[in-house]
Amino acid sequence: MTASQTRGAAILEVDQVGKRYGNIIALSGISTSVRAGEVTCVLGDNGAGKSTFIKILAGAHEHSEGVLRIDGEECRLSSPREALEAGVATVYQDLAVVPLMPVWRNFFLGSELTKGRGPLRRLDVAGMKRTTKAELSAMGIDLRDVDQPIGTLSGGERQCVAIARAVYFGARVLILDEPTAALGVKQSGVVLKYIAKARDRGLGVVFITHNPHHAYPVGDRFMLLRRGKSMGDFPKSEMTLDDLTAMMAGGAELESLAHELQREMGADSSVAAELAEVQQNVAAKGARE
Repeated sequence: MTASQTRGAAILEVDQVGKRYGNIIALSGISTSVRAGEVTCVLGDNGAGKSTFIKILAGAHEHSEGVLRIDGEECRLSSPREALEAGVATVYQDLAVVPLMPVWRNFFLGSELTKGRGPLRRLDVAGMKRTTKAELSAMGIDLRDVDQPIGTLSGGERQCVAIARAVYFGARVLILDEPTAALGVKQSGVVLKYIAKARDRGLGVVFITHNPHHAYPVGDRFMLLRRGKSMGDFPKSEMTLDDLTAMMAGGAELESLAHELQREMGADSSVAAELAEVQQNVAAKGARE
């Protein structure tokens, strides 16, 4: 780990960052930090602004307001390549793999190793296979054969190959876009294990998800988005899983739904009573903050 990656040191910071598309405000007043050896979880439902936030960090879209810093230096990421050069790698939900190609070809896709020079220059197939095997092993991924098509791997295994690839190519900040969204319980657990391994290797991880039950076990910091605005940025010491789940559910929406259920099902309805209790917990958490 380099000096700039001392565990707990801020690698990437956003301060009151926002994004406008003409008159449309997609994101406003977002502040958080990504630290070496920590997982920052960004949670929110569909339309909360998670995709816009990812695109700003990944260099796909420039922010319209606020400040973005890498290693304490203010910067603007104008392209994904510029973000990669700064050590910010993004693993998108669709992964952008070629299913029929072997694992090792996908690992080096676009960055193939070569040997020889001039007209004798050729792919270093043995070197790429050896490196792929070693890097996957370092992440705790034991594949039987790196020659097997990547499409034969499970969804969780493909996510883990993408994580190992980003680590190998020098990522210091790893952004994961809903990596467990389309996975079952077991495969989600596999991905969470490798997120923890990436954190233990000193990376700053940004875990984008809508599932608090996936975020809480691996998260060190939680930022909640709703309708393009931040509901807060909390260290794990200040947030229980119940708090996180309740805040994700939404106070005003829950209150409205609780009243609706009481009207439709009666005040004695157990469902309405339990929902009202959840809403009260949300309101109490908001009052404490």
